[in-house]
Amino acid sequence: MSEKQEMIKKLIEMQKKFIEYEHAHGVSQEEYFAAPEGHPLANYRQEYNDLAIKLVDVAHAEKGSHR
Repeated sequence: MSEKQEMIKKLIEMQKKFIEYEHAHGVSQEEYFAAPEGHPLANYRQEYNDLAIKLVDVAHAEKGSHR
């Protein structure tokens, strides 16, 4: 599996886990934006964003384009 496919797979897995948690527990703004260490959503937003940006960079590199 290519690096791009691995990143897409990871993003989808993260989304599924987030949705499962949200349906089971609900998600407050505090949990989403500033969940404490040890919380299932701790660093979720930052990790997801970093991975999504990396995926965009890889896709641009493949096509020889710029953002």
